[in-house]
Amino acid sequence: MTILVVGGTGQVGSEVVKRLVRRGERVRVPSRSEERLGELPHGVEGVVGDLTDPVTYPAIFDGAERMFLLNALTTDELQQGLAAVNEARRAGMRHVVYQSIHDVETGPHVPHFASKIAVEYALRESGLAWTFVRPNNFHQNDLALREAIVDHGVYPAPLGTVGLSRVDVRDIADAAVAALAGGWEGRSIDLVGPDVLTGPECAAMWSEALGREVAYGGDDLDAWTEQMRGFGLPDWLTYDLVLMWRLFQEEGLAASEEQLDATREILGREPISFRDFVRETAASWS
Repeated sequence: MTILVVGGTGQVGSEVVKRLVRRGERVRVPSRSEERLGELPHGVEGVVGDLTDPVTYPAIFDGAERMFLLNALTTDELQQGLAAVNEARRAGMRHVVYQSIHDVETGPHVPHFASKIAVEYALRESGLAWTFVRPNNFHQNDLALREAIVDHGVYPAPLGTVGLSRVDVRDIADAAVAALAGGWEGRSIDLVGPDVLTGPECAAMWSEALGREVAYGGDDLDAWTEQMRGFGLPDWLTYDLVLMWRLFQEEGLAASEEQLDATREILGREPISFRDFVRETAASWS
């Protein structure tokens, strides 16, 4: 039985692949990059393919019985997601586990939220067995902030002061693998961490772990936009992310107790805290 992992060379998908391989599963991963396929764990079937190229669909989908679907944030994310749903139906897949976003319905005006709402709807109407794993903001997003945090003493992610229930990528991967194993069909699981965290609180945890002051960079989204342009982030992506940050700043993305309990249920344990992630990461940076 082959499990297709779409997004299997990325941050979450690569962790899903590792766990499936450890369980002895047959795994297939598509990528447009032969070089990235060469980095896959031993025994994983790498396929050169692209969800924007229908010619490659048979090589990607045929013979796979289950799929973990994670579409990258791109301008054609919705097209790619719908192509994967349609091809899963054509290939006769038994089960699709789709990675969406925690409380995605709160952000239908945010482009990458809206695409996930549409793919969720398509899966519900597809006749396929499905499970949605819907993670909050990732702990590991902070890995890209190392230079700002360590060299400049600034925590630049404009998370705001309402609070998010951030989650660890390793917990997302564990939940996805549990869902692929079965028993979670027809369920939507919001994956969240144990604490509600603001931007200043995240900065304070980095200060504590590193033993030096790390200041919160603030909530000015115009300034953040200019910074991102200076780093070469495409304008379409900056616009999308600003809408997300504004949503977080105005409404937050905090978990209910029921959502935290569902996370515990699918993991079979407590989720990893942001503080533990920060302490572990700070030690590795040192």
